[in-house]
Amino acid sequence: MREVLSSTAGKVGVTLGVILVVASILVVLLVPWDFGPSRWSNPSVWADYPKAVPPAWTAVLTADEPVEHQVIEATEPSESTARDDARVEVYDLVYEHDAAEPPTFLSFSLADVAYLDRPPSLSVTLLRPDGAQVPLLRTTIRGPRPGEEPPFERHDETPLRVLLTAEPEVAQSASEMLAETYGVDIPARVVRDDIAAALFGAPDADGQLQPLQGTYTTQVRVALAPPEDTLGWVRTVVGGTVFGLLGTDGSGRDLAQGLAFGLPIALIIGLAAATVSTAIGTSLGMLSGYKGGRVDLVIQRTADVINNVPLLPLLIFFVVVFGAQLWLIVTLLVLFSWPGLTILVRSMVLGLSGSQEVEAARALGAPSSWVLRKHIFPHTAPIVFLQLIFFVPAIILAEAGLSFLGLGDPSLPTWGQILEDGFRTGAVFLGYWWWVVAPGMLIVLTAVTFMLLALALEPVVNPRLRRD
Repeated sequence: MREVLSSTAGKVGVTLGVILVVASILVVLLVPWDFGPSRWSNPSVWADYPKAVPPAWTAVLTADEPVEHQVIEATEPSESTARDDARVEVYDLVYEHDAAEPPTFLSFSLADVAYLDRPPSLSVTLLRPDGAQVPLLRTTIRGPRPGEEPPFERHDETPLRVLLTAEPEVAQSASEMLAETYGVDIPARVVRDDIAAALFGAPDADGQLQPLQGTYTTQVRVALAPPEDTLGWVRTVVGGTVFGLLGTDGSGRDLAQGLAFGLPIALIIGLAAATVSTAIGTSLGMLSGYKGGRVDLVIQRTADVINNVPLLPLLIFFVVVFGAQLWLIVTLLVLFSWPGLTILVRSMVLGLSGSQEVEAARALGAPSSWVLRKHIFPHTAPIVFLQLIFFVPAIILAEAGLSFLGLGDPSLPTWGQILEDGFRTGAVFLGYWWWVVAPGMLIVLTAVTFMLLALALEPVVNPRLRRD
Protein backbone atom coordinates (compact mmCIF):
# COMPACT_ATOMS: atom_id res chain seq x y z
CA MET A 1 0.00 0.00 0.00
CA ARG A 2 2.90 2.35 0.75
CA GLU A 3 4.22 1.75 -2.76
CA VAL A 4 0.76 2.35 -4.27
CA LEU A 5 0.29 5.63 -2.40
CA SER A 6 3.72 6.87 -3.42
CA SER A 7 2.48 7.71 -6.92
CA THR A 8 -0.09 10.22 -8.10
CA ALA A 9 -2.02 7.51 -9.95
CA GLY A 10 -2.20 5.47 -6.77
CA LYS A 11 -3.44 8.36 -4.65
CA VAL A 12 -6.12 9.31 -7.15
CA GLY A 13 -7.13 5.68 -7.70
CA VAL A 14 -7.39 4.92 -3.97
CA THR A 15 -9.40 8.11 -3.38
CA LEU A 16 -11.84 7.33 -6.16
CA GLY A 17 -12.07 3.70 -5.03
CA VAL A 18 -12.91 4.72 -1.46
CA ILE A 19 -15.59 7.10 -2.74
CA LEU A 20 -17.15 4.37 -4.90
CA VAL A 21 -17.10 1.82 -2.07
CA VAL A 22 -18.55 4.21 0.52
CA ALA A 23 -21.27 5.30 -1.91
CA SER A 24 -22.10 1.65 -2.66
CA ILE A 25 -22.37 0.83 1.05
CA LEU A 26 -24.72 3.77 1.60
CA VAL A 27 -26.91 2.65 -1.31
CA VAL A 28 -27.04 -0.91 0.04
CA LEU A 29 -28.03 0.35 3.50
CA LEU A 30 -30.59 2.92 2.36
CA VAL A 31 -32.17 1.38 -0.74
CA PRO A 32 -34.15 -1.89 -0.62
CA TRP A 33 -32.72 -4.69 -2.74
CA ASP A 34 -36.03 -5.12 -4.54
CA PHE A 35 -35.73 -1.55 -5.85
CA GLY A 36 -35.57 -2.81 -9.42
CA PRO A 37 -38.81 -4.82 -9.67
CA SER A 38 -40.75 -2.95 -6.96
CA ARG A 39 -39.91 0.66 -7.90
CA TRP A 40 -37.79 1.06 -11.03
CA SER A 41 -39.98 -1.20 -13.15
CA ASN A 42 -43.26 -0.02 -11.57
CA PRO A 43 -44.78 2.80 -13.67
CA SER A 44 -47.14 3.87 -10.86
CA VAL A 45 -44.19 4.89 -8.68
CA TRP A 46 -43.07 7.47 -11.24
CA ALA A 47 -46.50 8.72 -12.26
CA ASP A 48 -46.00 12.07 -10.49
CA TYR A 49 -42.56 12.69 -11.96
CA PRO A 50 -41.99 14.81 -15.09
CA LYS A 51 -41.09 12.90 -18.23
CA ALA A 52 -37.69 13.28 -19.93
CA VAL A 53 -36.65 16.57 -18.30
CA PRO A 54 -33.04 17.71 -17.70
CA PRO A 55 -31.41 18.13 -14.27
CA ALA A 56 -32.46 21.07 -12.11
CA TRP A 57 -28.95 22.59 -12.13
CA THR A 58 -29.23 23.23 -15.88
CA ALA A 59 -31.49 26.16 -14.97
CA VAL A 60 -28.39 28.33 -14.42
CA LEU A 61 -27.43 27.77 -18.06
CA THR A 62 -30.68 29.18 -19.47
CA ALA A 63 -32.02 32.72 -19.53
CA ASP A 64 -35.63 31.67 -18.88
CA GLU A 65 -36.87 30.57 -15.49
CA PRO A 66 -37.76 26.86 -15.71
CA VAL A 67 -40.91 25.42 -14.18
CA GLU A 68 -40.14 24.03 -10.76
CA HIS A 69 -41.48 20.56 -10.08
CA GLN A 70 -43.67 20.85 -6.99
CA VAL A 71 -45.40 18.27 -4.84
CA ILE A 72 -47.87 19.85 -2.43
CA GLU A 73 -49.41 17.55 0.15
CA ALA A 74 -51.76 18.12 3.07
CA THR A 75 -52.81 15.77 5.86
CA GLU A 76 -54.91 18.27 7.84
CA PRO A 77 -57.70 20.43 6.40
CA SER A 78 -57.40 24.19 6.39
CA GLU A 79 -61.12 24.41 7.12
CA SER A 80 -63.73 22.02 8.48
CA THR A 81 -67.47 22.73 8.58
CA ALA A 82 -70.28 20.58 10.01
CA ARG A 83 -73.46 20.46 7.95
CA ASP A 84 -76.39 18.37 9.22
CA ASP A 85 -75.12 14.81 9.02
CA ALA A 86 -71.98 15.60 7.04
CA ARG A 87 -68.62 17.24 7.59
CA VAL A 88 -67.04 19.25 4.80
CA GLU A 89 -63.26 19.49 4.92
CA VAL A 90 -61.40 21.96 2.73
CA TYR A 91 -57.77 21.46 1.76
CA ASP A 92 -55.92 24.39 0.17
CA LEU A 93 -52.85 23.30 -1.76
CA VAL A 94 -51.02 26.53 -2.58
CA TYR A 95 -48.11 26.95 -4.97
CA GLU A 96 -46.36 29.71 -6.87
CA HIS A 97 -45.93 29.77 -10.62
CA ASP A 98 -43.31 32.29 -11.78
CA ALA A 99 -41.96 30.60 -14.92
CA ALA A 100 -42.26 31.81 -18.47
CA GLU A 101 -44.02 28.63 -19.58
CA PRO A 102 -46.80 26.46 -18.17
CA PRO A 103 -46.21 23.28 -16.15
CA THR A 104 -45.91 20.01 -18.02
CA PHE A 105 -48.89 18.53 -16.16
CA LEU A 106 -51.17 18.89 -13.13
CA SER A 107 -52.32 15.86 -11.13
CA PHE A 108 -54.39 15.17 -8.01
CA SER A 109 -54.10 12.27 -5.58
CA LEU A 110 -55.64 11.10 -2.32
CA ALA A 111 -55.16 8.07 -0.10
CA ASP A 112 -56.30 6.26 3.05
CA VAL A 113 -60.06 6.85 2.91
CA ALA A 114 -62.23 5.02 5.45
CA TYR A 115 -66.00 5.32 5.94
CA LEU A 116 -68.80 3.44 7.71
CA ASP A 117 -71.90 4.04 5.60
CA ARG A 118 -72.11 6.67 2.88
CA PRO A 119 -69.17 6.96 0.42
CA PRO A 120 -67.42 10.36 0.69
CA SER A 121 -67.64 12.73 -2.25
CA LEU A 122 -65.16 15.35 -3.27
CA SER A 123 -64.57 18.20 -5.68
CA VAL A 124 -61.32 19.78 -6.89
CA THR A 125 -61.14 23.39 -8.07
CA LEU A 126 -58.23 25.48 -9.37
CA LEU A 127 -58.12 29.02 -7.96
CA ARG A 128 -56.12 31.28 -10.28
CA PRO A 129 -54.28 34.53 -9.44
CA ASP A 130 -56.73 36.48 -11.65
CA GLY A 131 -59.63 35.39 -9.41
CA ALA A 132 -61.02 32.85 -11.87
CA GLN A 133 -62.02 29.39 -10.72
CA VAL A 134 -61.77 26.26 -12.82
CA PRO A 135 -63.66 23.11 -11.72
CA LEU A 136 -61.29 20.20 -12.23
CA LEU A 137 -62.87 17.09 -10.74
CA ARG A 138 -66.03 15.80 -9.10
CA THR A 139 -66.12 12.21 -7.93
CA THR A 140 -67.36 9.84 -5.27
CA ILE A 141 -65.31 7.21 -3.51
CA ARG A 142 -66.23 3.65 -4.54
CA GLY A 143 -69.10 2.23 -2.54
CA PRO A 144 -69.26 -1.05 -0.58
CA ARG A 145 -68.82 -4.31 -2.41
CA PRO A 146 -71.29 -7.16 -1.92
CA GLY A 147 -70.62 -8.88 1.39
CA GLU A 148 -68.08 -6.27 2.51
CA GLU A 149 -68.27 -5.28 6.18
CA PRO A 150 -67.59 -1.76 7.48
CA PRO A 151 -65.38 0.11 7.92
CA PHE A 152 -64.83 0.38 4.18
CA GLU A 153 -61.23 1.24 3.38
CA ARG A 154 -60.30 2.69 0.02
CA HIS A 155 -56.98 3.65 -1.61
CA ASP A 156 -54.94 2.50 1.38
CA GLU A 157 -52.33 0.71 -0.72
CA THR A 158 -52.64 2.39 -4.11
CA PRO A 159 -53.63 6.07 -4.01
CA LEU A 160 -56.32 7.46 -6.25
CA ARG A 161 -54.53 9.51 -8.90
CA VAL A 162 -56.08 11.64 -11.61
CA LEU A 163 -53.99 13.33 -14.30
CA LEU A 164 -56.08 16.48 -14.51
CA THR A 165 -54.37 17.86 -17.62
CA ALA A 166 -55.48 14.78 -19.55
CA GLU A 167 -59.18 14.92 -18.65
CA PRO A 168 -61.63 16.11 -21.36
CA GLU A 169 -63.86 17.60 -18.62
CA VAL A 170 -60.98 19.83 -17.49
CA ALA A 171 -60.50 21.07 -21.07
CA GLN A 172 -64.20 22.00 -21.20
CA SER A 173 -63.98 23.80 -17.84
CA ALA A 174 -60.87 25.73 -18.94
CA SER A 175 -62.59 26.75 -22.19
CA GLU A 176 -65.61 28.05 -20.28
CA MET A 177 -63.38 29.90 -17.79
CA LEU A 178 -61.53 31.74 -20.57
CA ALA A 179 -64.82 32.69 -22.20
CA GLU A 180 -66.36 34.01 -18.95
CA THR A 181 -63.23 35.78 -17.64
CA TYR A 182 -61.67 37.17 -20.82
CA GLY A 183 -64.38 36.88 -23.44
CA VAL A 184 -62.15 34.67 -25.61
CA ASP A 185 -63.78 31.72 -27.32
CA ILE A 186 -61.30 28.86 -27.48
CA PRO A 187 -63.09 25.55 -28.16
CA ALA A 188 -62.52 22.66 -25.78
CA ARG A 189 -61.11 20.54 -28.60
CA VAL A 190 -58.39 23.16 -29.06
CA VAL A 191 -57.74 23.50 -25.33
CA ARG A 192 -57.41 19.73 -25.13
CA ASP A 193 -54.17 19.89 -27.11
CA ASP A 194 -52.50 21.79 -24.24
CA ILE A 195 -54.73 21.92 -21.18
CA ALA A 196 -51.89 23.14 -18.93
CA ALA A 197 -51.43 26.24 -21.09
CA ALA A 198 -55.11 27.13 -20.58
CA LEU A 199 -55.12 26.41 -16.85
CA PHE A 200 -51.98 28.45 -16.22
CA GLY A 201 -52.36 31.09 -18.90
CA ALA A 202 -54.33 34.11 -20.03
CA PRO A 203 -55.01 35.43 -23.55
CA ASP A 204 -53.03 38.41 -24.85
CA ALA A 205 -54.32 41.12 -27.18
CA ASP A 206 -54.15 38.71 -30.12
CA GLY A 207 -56.05 36.00 -28.27
CA GLN A 208 -52.94 33.82 -27.80
CA LEU A 209 -52.47 32.16 -24.43
CA GLN A 210 -49.53 33.47 -22.41
CA PRO A 211 -48.32 32.12 -19.02
CA LEU A 212 -50.06 33.76 -16.05
CA GLN A 213 -47.69 34.07 -13.11
CA GLY A 214 -48.82 34.25 -9.52
CA THR A 215 -50.27 32.18 -6.70
CA TYR A 216 -52.41 29.18 -7.58
CA THR A 217 -54.47 27.05 -5.22
CA THR A 218 -55.80 23.57 -5.83
CA GLN A 219 -58.78 23.53 -3.48
CA VAL A 220 -60.15 20.16 -2.45
CA ARG A 221 -63.58 19.84 -0.78
CA VAL A 222 -64.42 16.48 0.78
CA ALA A 223 -67.81 15.59 2.24
CA LEU A 224 -67.50 13.07 5.08
CA ALA A 225 -69.90 11.64 7.65
CA PRO A 226 -68.77 12.73 11.15
CA PRO A 227 -66.99 11.60 13.08
CA GLU A 228 -66.12 8.16 11.81
CA ASP A 229 -65.11 8.86 8.19
CA THR A 230 -61.47 9.75 7.70
CA LEU A 231 -59.13 10.87 4.93
CA GLY A 232 -55.36 10.32 5.10
CA TRP A 233 -53.92 12.89 2.71
CA VAL A 234 -54.48 14.80 -0.50
CA ARG A 235 -51.80 15.86 -2.95
CA THR A 236 -51.37 17.89 -6.08
CA VAL A 237 -48.32 17.71 -8.33
CA VAL A 238 -47.22 20.49 -10.64
CA GLY A 239 -45.02 18.99 -13.33
CA GLY A 240 -41.76 20.84 -13.87
CA THR A 241 -39.48 21.26 -16.86
CA VAL A 242 -36.39 20.31 -14.79
CA PHE A 243 -35.93 17.78 -12.02
CA GLY A 244 -33.38 16.52 -9.56
CA LEU A 245 -29.66 16.00 -9.87
CA LEU A 246 -29.60 13.98 -13.09
CA GLY A 247 -33.03 14.52 -14.64
CA THR A 248 -35.60 11.88 -15.61
CA ASP A 249 -36.08 9.39 -18.42
CA GLY A 250 -39.03 8.96 -20.75
CA SER A 251 -41.03 7.14 -18.07
CA GLY A 252 -40.42 9.82 -15.46
CA ARG A 253 -37.94 7.69 -13.52
CA ASP A 254 -35.39 9.60 -11.47
CA LEU A 255 -32.07 8.80 -13.14
CA ALA A 256 -30.13 9.71 -10.00
CA GLN A 257 -31.89 6.90 -8.12
CA GLY A 258 -31.37 4.39 -10.91
CA LEU A 259 -27.69 5.23 -11.40
CA ALA A 260 -27.06 5.16 -7.65
CA PHE A 261 -28.60 1.69 -7.42
CA GLY A 262 -26.49 0.61 -10.38
CA LEU A 263 -23.25 1.48 -8.57
CA PRO A 264 -23.20 -1.43 -6.08
CA ILE A 265 -24.48 -3.73 -8.83
CA ALA A 266 -21.53 -2.76 -11.04
CA LEU A 267 -18.99 -3.18 -8.25
CA ILE A 268 -20.46 -6.46 -7.03
CA ILE A 269 -20.58 -7.86 -10.56
CA GLY A 270 -17.06 -6.67 -11.34
CA LEU A 271 -15.43 -7.78 -8.10
CA ALA A 272 -17.29 -11.09 -7.78
CA ALA A 273 -16.84 -12.16 -11.39
CA ALA A 274 -13.23 -10.98 -11.46
CA THR A 275 -12.43 -12.82 -8.22
CA VAL A 276 -13.99 -16.08 -9.39
CA SER A 277 -12.44 -15.97 -12.86
CA THR A 278 -9.04 -15.05 -11.38
CA ALA A 279 -9.24 -17.92 -8.90
CA ILE A 280 -10.16 -20.36 -11.67
CA GLY A 281 -7.49 -19.10 -14.04
CA THR A 282 -4.78 -19.09 -11.37
CA SER A 283 -5.62 -22.54 -10.03
CA LEU A 284 -5.77 -24.17 -13.45
CA GLY A 285 -2.61 -22.37 -14.62
CA MET A 286 -0.62 -23.53 -11.59
CA LEU A 287 -1.94 -27.06 -11.91
CA SER A 288 -1.21 -27.14 -15.63
CA GLY A 289 2.36 -25.87 -15.31
CA TYR A 290 3.25 -27.95 -12.26
CA LYS A 291 1.71 -31.30 -13.19
CA GLY A 292 2.44 -31.23 -16.93
CA GLY A 293 1.67 -34.26 -19.03
CA ARG A 294 -1.95 -35.13 -19.73
CA VAL A 295 -3.27 -32.66 -17.14
CA ASP A 296 -1.43 -29.84 -18.87
CA LEU A 297 -2.67 -30.99 -22.28
CA VAL A 298 -6.33 -31.14 -21.21
CA ILE A 299 -6.27 -27.74 -19.47
CA GLN A 300 -4.48 -25.96 -22.31
CA ARG A 301 -6.67 -27.40 -25.05
CA THR A 302 -9.76 -26.47 -23.05
CA ALA A 303 -8.43 -22.94 -22.68
CA ASP A 304 -7.75 -22.77 -26.42
CA VAL A 305 -11.27 -23.90 -27.26
CA ILE A 306 -12.94 -21.41 -24.88
CA ASN A 307 -10.73 -18.60 -26.18
CA ASN A 308 -11.99 -19.23 -29.69
CA VAL A 309 -15.70 -19.58 -28.92
CA PRO A 310 -17.60 -16.36 -29.82
CA LEU A 311 -19.30 -15.09 -26.68
CA LEU A 312 -22.02 -12.92 -28.21
CA PRO A 313 -23.86 -15.57 -30.28
CA LEU A 314 -23.67 -17.96 -27.33
CA LEU A 315 -25.12 -15.34 -25.00
CA ILE A 316 -27.93 -14.57 -27.43
CA PHE A 317 -28.76 -18.29 -27.55
CA PHE A 318 -28.92 -18.57 -23.75
CA VAL A 319 -30.98 -15.38 -23.46
CA VAL A 320 -33.52 -16.87 -25.87
CA VAL A 321 -33.63 -20.08 -23.83
CA PHE A 322 -33.50 -18.72 -20.26
CA GLY A 323 -34.59 -15.11 -20.74
CA ALA A 324 -32.65 -11.90 -20.10
CA GLN A 325 -31.13 -12.47 -16.66
CA LEU A 326 -28.22 -10.68 -15.01
CA TRP A 327 -26.88 -13.90 -13.50
CA LEU A 328 -26.64 -15.39 -16.99
CA ILE A 329 -24.36 -12.58 -18.18
CA VAL A 330 -22.17 -12.83 -15.09
CA THR A 331 -21.88 -16.61 -15.37
CA LEU A 332 -20.83 -16.51 -19.01
CA LEU A 333 -18.34 -13.70 -18.35
CA VAL A 334 -16.74 -15.81 -15.63
CA LEU A 335 -16.61 -18.91 -17.82
CA PHE A 336 -14.97 -17.03 -20.68
CA SER A 337 -12.53 -14.84 -18.71
CA TRP A 338 -10.12 -17.36 -17.17
CA PRO A 339 -8.21 -18.90 -20.16
CA GLY A 340 -5.87 -15.94 -20.72
CA LEU A 341 -4.75 -15.90 -17.09
CA THR A 342 -4.35 -19.68 -17.10
CA ILE A 343 -1.90 -19.51 -20.02
CA LEU A 344 0.05 -16.69 -18.36
CA VAL A 345 0.30 -18.42 -14.97
CA ARG A 346 1.29 -21.71 -16.61
CA SER A 347 4.27 -20.10 -18.32
CA MET A 348 5.41 -18.61 -15.01
CA VAL A 349 5.02 -21.92 -13.18
CA LEU A 350 7.03 -23.73 -15.84
CA GLY A 351 9.91 -21.36 -15.15
CA LEU A 352 9.57 -21.69 -11.38
CA SER A 353 9.26 -25.49 -11.29
CA GLY A 354 12.98 -25.96 -11.97
CA SER A 355 14.17 -23.44 -9.39
CA GLN A 356 16.37 -24.52 -6.48
CA GLU A 357 13.68 -23.48 -4.01
CA VAL A 358 11.10 -25.82 -5.51
CA GLU A 359 13.57 -28.66 -6.03
CA ALA A 360 14.68 -28.43 -2.38
CA ALA A 361 11.07 -28.58 -1.19
CA ARG A 362 10.42 -31.64 -3.33
CA ALA A 363 13.60 -33.33 -2.07
CA LEU A 364 12.43 -32.83 1.52
CA GLY A 365 9.18 -34.65 0.68
CA ALA A 366 6.83 -31.65 0.63
CA PRO A 367 3.46 -32.46 -0.97
CA SER A 368 2.53 -30.78 -4.22
CA SER A 369 -0.16 -28.63 -2.57
CA TRP A 370 2.45 -27.29 -0.14
CA VAL A 371 4.94 -26.53 -2.92
CA LEU A 372 2.30 -24.72 -4.98
CA ARG A 373 1.00 -22.74 -2.02
CA LYS A 374 4.28 -21.83 -0.31
CA HIS A 375 6.91 -21.73 -3.06
CA ILE A 376 5.21 -21.04 -6.39
CA PHE A 377 2.10 -18.95 -5.71
CA PRO A 378 3.95 -16.14 -3.83
CA HIS A 379 6.03 -15.52 -6.97
CA THR A 380 2.92 -15.35 -9.17
CA ALA A 381 0.79 -13.38 -6.70
CA PRO A 382 1.74 -9.85 -7.92
CA ILE A 383 0.85 -10.73 -11.51
CA VAL A 384 -2.35 -12.46 -10.41
CA PHE A 385 -3.41 -9.53 -8.28
CA LEU A 386 -2.68 -7.12 -11.12
CA GLN A 387 -4.78 -9.22 -13.48
CA LEU A 388 -7.59 -9.18 -10.91
CA ILE A 389 -7.54 -5.38 -10.93
CA PHE A 390 -7.65 -5.41 -14.74
CA PHE A 391 -10.51 -7.93 -14.77
CA VAL A 392 -12.85 -5.74 -12.70
CA PRO A 393 -13.29 -2.84 -15.18
CA ALA A 394 -13.21 -5.28 -18.09
CA ILE A 395 -16.17 -7.22 -16.69
CA ILE A 396 -18.05 -4.03 -15.76
CA LEU A 397 -17.60 -2.76 -19.31
CA ALA A 398 -18.57 -6.13 -20.76
CA GLU A 399 -21.78 -6.24 -18.69
CA ALA A 400 -22.63 -2.67 -19.67
CA GLY A 401 -22.00 -3.45 -23.32
CA LEU A 402 -24.13 -6.59 -23.29
CA SER A 403 -26.94 -4.80 -21.44
CA PHE A 404 -26.69 -1.98 -23.97
CA LEU A 405 -27.29 -4.56 -26.71
CA GLY A 406 -30.52 -5.56 -24.96
CA LEU A 407 -29.21 -8.78 -23.41
CA GLY A 408 -29.39 -7.60 -19.79
CA ASP A 409 -32.15 -7.83 -17.21
CA PRO A 410 -34.63 -5.00 -17.98
CA SER A 411 -35.97 -5.01 -14.41
CA LEU A 412 -32.63 -3.91 -12.92
CA PRO A 413 -31.27 -0.38 -13.41
CA THR A 414 -27.73 -1.26 -14.36
CA TRP A 415 -25.74 1.45 -16.13
CA GLY A 416 -25.75 -0.49 -19.38
CA GLN A 417 -29.50 -1.07 -19.12
CA ILE A 418 -30.15 2.66 -18.61
CA LEU A 419 -28.05 3.40 -21.69
CA GLU A 420 -29.98 0.80 -23.65
CA ASP A 421 -33.29 2.34 -22.58
CA GLY A 422 -32.05 5.74 -23.75
CA PHE A 423 -30.91 4.57 -27.17
CA ARG A 424 -33.97 2.38 -27.69
CA THR A 425 -36.33 5.28 -27.05
CA GLY A 426 -34.31 7.73 -29.14
CA ALA A 427 -32.80 9.83 -26.35
CA VAL A 428 -29.74 10.67 -28.46
CA PHE A 429 -31.79 11.81 -31.45
CA LEU A 430 -34.21 13.79 -29.29
CA GLY A 431 -31.43 15.63 -27.46
CA TYR A 432 -31.89 14.00 -24.04
CA TRP A 433 -28.17 14.17 -23.34
CA TRP A 434 -28.50 13.70 -19.56
CA TRP A 435 -29.98 10.26 -20.17
CA VAL A 436 -26.82 8.91 -21.82
CA VAL A 437 -24.01 11.14 -20.54
CA ALA A 438 -24.47 10.33 -16.83
CA PRO A 439 -24.29 6.50 -17.08
CA GLY A 440 -21.50 6.76 -19.63
CA MET A 441 -19.46 8.98 -17.30
CA LEU A 442 -20.00 6.62 -14.37
CA ILE A 443 -18.81 3.65 -16.43
CA VAL A 444 -15.72 5.59 -17.50
CA LEU A 445 -15.05 6.79 -13.95
CA THR A 446 -15.21 3.27 -12.54
CA ALA A 447 -12.95 1.90 -15.27
CA VAL A 448 -10.44 4.74 -14.79
CA THR A 449 -10.39 4.10 -11.03
CA PHE A 450 -9.27 0.51 -11.45
CA MET A 451 -6.88 1.39 -14.25
CA LEU A 452 -5.17 3.92 -11.98
CA LEU A 453 -4.89 1.27 -9.27
CA ALA A 454 -3.36 -1.10 -11.81
CA LEU A 455 -0.82 1.53 -12.86
CA ALA A 456 0.08 2.15 -9.24
CA LEU A 457 0.66 -1.57 -8.74
CA GLU A 458 3.18 -1.82 -11.58
CA PRO A 459 6.18 -1.05 -9.31
CA VAL A 460 5.07 -3.92 -7.08
CA VAL A 461 5.05 -6.32 -10.02
CA ASN A 462 8.24 -4.90 -11.55
CA PRO A 463 10.65 -3.71 -8.82
CA ARG A 464 12.79 -1.96 -11.44
CA LEU A 465 10.02 0.68 -11.73
CA ARG A 466 10.21 1.59 -8.05
CA ARG A 467 11.41 5.05 -7.11
CA ASP A 468 14.50 5.55 -5.07
